[in-house]
Amino acid sequence: MILPILAALLLAQSSAAEPALDCSDALTQADMTACATRDWQTADAALNTQWEQTAAHMRQRDIMYDHSHDDRPGFREQLLAAQRAWLGYRDAHCATEGSLARGGTLEPMLVAQCTAERTRQRTRQLQSIEEWPE
Repeated sequence: MILPILAALLLAQSSAAEPALDCSDALTQADMTACATRDWQTADAALNTQWEQTAAHMRQRDIMYDHSHDDRPGFREQLLAAQRAWLGYRDAHCATEGSLARGGTLEPMLVAQCTAERTRQRTRQLQSIEEWPE
């Protein structure tokens, strides 16, 4: 039990001693991959924020819309199904792009770059759904 804690503390100390990563001047493959991962994490945070806004908007549409005349899924339910399908697509698509450098040090960077770009695209799509007129 103490060994994992000690390892985590040593890792935290070693990363604290390292200089901050300058992604505008990343020279090594490890740094470029770290920067691509950071970019994806930023894109993912923006997607999660937009998702919450769009999902809330769709919940409001569900409240306003009379569903008694059809048996189709509600707006939020349909959005959730689409989001789940999109996540599967994004991950599979980006794994395919990464496989162009299968097993190499470039592969994780290609996957992270693809994931970041697809995530930004989806964020814009969710925003446009939210902006549809009532």
